[in-house]
Amino acid sequence: MHPFDLKAALLASHAQHVVLIHFPIALFIIGFVFDVLAERLGRHELAEVAYYNLFVAAISSVPTIATGLLAWQWAVEGKRMKGILLYHLVFALASGTVILLSWWLHFRARRKAASVPSWCISVEFTGVLLLMITGHLGGFLSGVNGAP
Repeated sequence: MHPFDLKAALLASHAQHVVLIHFPIALFIIGFVFDVLAERLGRHELAEVAYYNLFVAAISSVPTIATGLLAWQWAVEGKRMKGILLYHLVFALASGTVILLSWWLHFRARRKAASVPSWCISVEFTGVLLLMITGHLGGFLSGVNGAP
């Protein structure tokens, strides 16, 4: 395959998932960092930045999970999941849930014109850990961390 073969890159059975996954991961982690900074420094504008990062992370996590499920259907033809693939799916769904929950907590606080609860940082930290595990398992599935 040629590195600049656009057709092959776009039509590969897993290509979209591999490309899309970086957006919710990066946006969520940066949102978490801005949320921690907003909490520590007491700066409202940093909380705004965190909100918008979490918002886009939540939006982008939906097609990312959908393309992951499609990649599973194409790669193993819908066979029953087991092993690393099953763990990757479970952690991906947990990560997606925490991303959506984190954004919803921010959204609810904004609607009530209140500050985000301080325990929200713990929820977001849990999300970062889940994303790390999910990405690590995905690395094994893609062959980056060793043979699948």
